Amino acid sequence: MSQMALRAKADGPARPVNEGFETFKTIALTLLFVLVLRVLVFQPFTIPSASMQPNLYEGDYIFVTKWSYGYSRHSIPFSPPVLNGRILERAPQRGDVAVFKTPRDNRTDLIKRVIGLPGDRVEVRDGLLYLNGVQVKRERLDAAGDAVRYRETLPGGRSFVTEDLGRDRELDNTAVFVVPEGHYFVMGDNRDNSWDGRVPPELGGVGYLPAENLVGRARMVLFAWNPGSSLWKPWTWLNINTSRFLKPLN
Repeated sequence: MSQMALRAKADGPARPVNEGFETFKTIALTLLFVLVLRVLVFQPFTIPSASMQPNLYEGDYIFVTKWSYGYSRHSIPFSPPVLNGRILERAPQRGDVAVFKTPRDNRTDLIKRVIGLPGDRVEVRDGLLYLNGVQVKRERLDAAGDAVRYRETLPGGRSFVTEDLGRDRELDNTAVFVVPEGHYFVMGDNRDNSWDGRVPPELGGVGYLPAENLVGRARMVLFAWNPGSSLWKPWTWLNINTSRFLKPLN
């Protein structure tokens, strides 16, 4: 018997490749890779409302880093109860634009700016923001329709632009909010069009935001669709506002 015949006999007959299994394995590995990226690294979000104007507009598609504040059960899709608190926790800084699960239902994603840290006293008086009894510095910039734009500068030097419709609106005078340990106080940049930390969850707002509910920090606008565009309307995908392409957030 030849050497080649002996080798063939030892190896046995060739097994057919199961193409269906290989395809399934490739898809499963790809989905696992995407899930790991989404949980640990970054996640895109679409802005659903005008509460963060003039820095974020409805239809903006933003890039959020998941590692910025560490991880909790809300870092995982559908928020399964597999973690208590946060791991690898890093505290937000005043002025961060943060995505979080609203305490109202622990499911809905919202985006606001971190204003108050644990122990801070936050108050709005005649439309002016006070932190620990001191008015936050603000400088008038210009008018935008019915709104006036201001540049606010928080303690520590972080500054950003807000919009204000006047000093006689529903949320322009509040109680003094003392931020509890393990919580944060968030507000929208569109001060008269944001149900945020000034409104308790049972009335549709955010109230004090638990650290566990943080999802990540918004870093930039990847791109922005013009009004009328939608992910579910492929014929509108090219209707993009190029002026907001890769716009960083401060």
